[in-house]
Amino acid sequence: MAETQQYDAIIIGAGQAGEPFAMTLARAGWQVALVEAQHVGGSCINVGCTPTKTMVASAKVAYLARRAAEYGVQTGPVQVDMTIVRQRKRDIVENYRSSHHNRLEKQPNLDLLMGRARFSGHKTVEVTLNDTGEQRHLTAEHIFINTGQRPTMPPIEGLDRVPVLNSTSIMELDEVPEHLIVLGGGYVGLEFGQMFRRFGSAVTILQRGSHLLAREDDDVADAVAEILREDGIEVVLNAAVTCVEQAEGRPRVYYQVEGREQSVTGSHVLVAVGRRPNTDDLNLEATGLKTDEKGYIPTDNQLETSVQGIYALGDVRNGPAFTHISYDDFRILRDNLLHGGSATVENRLVPYCVYIDPELGRVGLTEKQAREQGLNVEVTRLPMKYVSRAVEKGEARGFMKAVIDADTGQILGCAILGIEGGELMSMVSLAMMGRLPASTLYNAIFAHPTLAESLNNLFARVG
Repeated sequence: MAETQQYDAIIIGAGQAGEPFAMTLARAGWQVALVEAQHVGGSCINVGCTPTKTMVASAKVAYLARRAAEYGVQTGPVQVDMTIVRQRKRDIVENYRSSHHNRLEKQPNLDLLMGRARFSGHKTVEVTLNDTGEQRHLTAEHIFINTGQRPTMPPIEGLDRVPVLNSTSIMELDEVPEHLIVLGGGYVGLEFGQMFRRFGSAVTILQRGSHLLAREDDDVADAVAEILREDGIEVVLNAAVTCVEQAEGRPRVYYQVEGREQSVTGSHVLVAVGRRPNTDDLNLEATGLKTDEKGYIPTDNQLETSVQGIYALGDVRNGPAFTHISYDDFRILRDNLLHGGSATVENRLVPYCVYIDPELGRVGLTEKQAREQGLNVEVTRLPMKYVSRAVEKGEARGFMKAVIDADTGQILGCAILGIEGGELMSMVSLAMMGRLPASTLYNAIFAHPTLAESLNNLFARVG
């Protein structure tokens, strides 16, 4: 048997928590092995944030080009070349990926091993290298699991016998689908649905629930559905998909709405009904670890598993599945293990953005969550059509909403469905982190005309 190499830390997965943590530990003098099965950078750089938002940008250009006459600009027919859209996406991804890879390889005290890892014992890991098939045996007192998630395939009859797309494969299309059927009305389904509608596809979104974006307040979800329908997307709610078949060379999806059987035939099907953790092949049993019923690795509030010295970071632990939360997991472990801190995931503020257009920026409690907690809340809303800058830019769809504690004046949460919604949400998030009351934003001086000054009006009716 090959010699077992001793490290101070083994990190499995070079995602948005694993990569910076490996660099930080190595700079602190730890001997670190970072094992990555495919590409450094995790889902974000390779199949998530970077490529999708690159393609969203291309779709926005097509959308504005078609609206050019509204601004007094005359253009010809808009045509989309998916091979160029795809290549632009590939180039940006490769630039990010290679820069991250090169930085890791140059870092002293850090061994980057491109291969597949599985536990072979309590604190031992077996790595099969991608290029040679050679097996390496590693051990360390500290092991960090950062293996992320992948798209899931629901148990729908016939789905495995029909060519379907997921959130990764759809970005490799070389032509615009004639008719894209999207299964799922969450973040992924809506972003791709609107994107390909703007590229020129007919789009049908089938959502099992009574609203899109199930985690959002109903008024926010309803406004999103209205915007998508304005864009020419067919949104079908309460649609329970029963089976899928290939009919004359085209996929046909059967579904029920309130017990009535219906069907839709398209050219492509995107399955966007969720993701599952990458824990199947880790042989966690060898460490004494068990996953939950969905395959996620449970941890305590400081990210340690039930086995002392083994931690789980990012999406694999079933926390909020966002890049910035994975990065915060890294910060928690950095502060605790290197600086003697006591940071936890408890009560951390979780901002996020859905990159439809207009964007939906969200942070804190929804109105529903606040009322379920029995809080005395005040809710304030402002339509984007009352925001001067949005009107001037011809982007006045959506609305702003904030939830305030009526007893303290503190902001509990907000939803900004509007132009640059993520940036406006971030301003409110910053105020919440600083414990600024709503009255401070009402009385703040913001430059005119900016989107930021809309916060004056949003909070004007508070108190």
